[in-house]
Amino acid sequence: MEKTYIFGHKKPDSDSVMSAIGLSYLKNQLNENTEPRILGNVNKETKYALDYFGLKEPEYLNDVKLQIKDVNYHKGFFIKDTDSIYDGYQKMLQEGVTGVPVVEKKNKFLGLITIKDLSHMIVNANYEELYTSYQNVMHVLKGEEVLKFDEEIVGKILVAAYRSSTFINQISLTSKDILIVGDRHSVIEYAVSSGVKLLILAGDSVIKDEHIEIARKNKVNIIRTPYDSYHIARLLPLTNYIKMMIRSYNPTKFEENEYVDTVLDINNKLKHTNYPIVDKKNHCLGLLRITDLNEKHPKNVILVDHNEKLQSIEGLDEANILEIFDHHNLGSITTSSPINFRNMAVGSTCTIVYTLYKERGVDIPREIAGALLSGILSDTLILKSPTATPKDREAVEELARISGVDYQVYGMDMLKAGTSLEGMSKEDVLYNDFKLYTVNEKTFAIGQFFTMNFDEMKKELNGYVATLDEVAEANHYDFVALYVTDIIKNGSYVIFNTKGQEVVNVIYELENVEEGHFIENCVSRKKHVVPLVMEVFEN
Repeated sequence: MEKTYIFGHKKPDSDSVMSAIGLSYLKNQLNENTEPRILGNVNKETKYALDYFGLKEPEYLNDVKLQIKDVNYHKGFFIKDTDSIYDGYQKMLQEGVTGVPVVEKKNKFLGLITIKDLSHMIVNANYEELYTSYQNVMHVLKGEEVLKFDEEIVGKILVAAYRSSTFINQISLTSKDILIVGDRHSVIEYAVSSGVKLLILAGDSVIKDEHIEIARKNKVNIIRTPYDSYHIARLLPLTNYIKMMIRSYNPTKFEENEYVDTVLDINNKLKHTNYPIVDKKNHCLGLLRITDLNEKHPKNVILVDHNEKLQSIEGLDEANILEIFDHHNLGSITTSSPINFRNMAVGSTCTIVYTLYKERGVDIPREIAGALLSGILSDTLILKSPTATPKDREAVEELARISGVDYQVYGMDMLKAGTSLEGMSKEDVLYNDFKLYTVNEKTFAIGQFFTMNFDEMKKELNGYVATLDEVAEANHYDFVALYVTDIIKNGSYVIFNTKGQEVVNVIYELENVEEGHFIENCVSRKKHVVPLVMEVFEN
């Protein structure tokens, strides 16, 4: 069963991380194969919750772009360097390809053989020399072992084509010769007495016992084959080790994790047909034909806590989106076929996941209950946010009971853990919980950070403004703001990029909103901030 990755948005908060963990556990209990992932570093609040309930932090997922491993390339397709040229040709023929990778011991990639190389060999090769194994000769000539003394056969090919007397008188045989002969016993006797390297008996010729004894004494290898001398002479060069015909020892090759679009870019320049596929240690994994790229298996994904393309993973267009679970407004993600999309007007995606457990009748373990509880408490500010609904409260009470915590005490401790500025740069604060939005081809970004001591940040207000300016300029954002939310005061301080002054003035209907301005009853980015910014850009 193919694996499905479940993940939230690029700047993971507690709701996105915990809903991915909770949903993955549920899916796996229902006999699906899923794995929760994150698209960035978890914040302090989320880490506190993970540690509190003994949960492992999900692994990082960089992208879901198509890779060679997602393609039906010819896995395990290669040939050993000591196999025969004939075997290489047959392998290409059977697989319907025009090339085959050659490997050494432990499948180390050595080179690539193509049909063009084979054609070159047939036209230009030296048919007199043989460098192969006894087994290769046996296999290609469909031979029968008569005598075998050597694993490897090296020598010069000769055919006993003259009259026996002429051949014996004019041809001097040595231990470096490979002789093809029929049932010409005088020539056979001459050959075994001369100690030739290999004697090939054509047409299933009979060899006398006395000649076999001489051959055994002189360690002459003998093979009997049903082929006639002409066919043996044609086939014998093809028994050579295939490594002898490698012309390209360093062809363009790719690792299995290489992106398909990278392969296509390179192929547009090279116009090759075949590419060897290797691992990081140069072990051959198979062969990729460019036409194989038509048979691909995109990665399966399920999105939680977002449905905006800008907030999601790189390569999402190349993935197979199976489902989306979210509690935000409808965004920009589109699919090529219908999917299950669960969008509920609740305060947290974890509430939706909790609802799925109830609908499916699956028991929630303590640690998973703690994860879902943490996500809801985070997104609803311990149920104080205007986004909190009766469904969120119902879920919190049930999950708190299962996890064995006082949700108000635990929730406050969790939020406090996330509000510490210790060791955080201004970029860390901004990106702690950062989301992108698009409207009318304009892009804006809203960061949110919870604190109970804004005075510490106020001392470096100019530095935060400079950071927002840099982020806006570098990414061509039309507006960037950081809302510093104080859950005790039930409001937020707004810091914005310099060029965003007019946007903030319009939103709050003031002539000149100052940096760090406090906005009462502003605690929800989803309800109190994003709709107002969108309205400005829409109008």
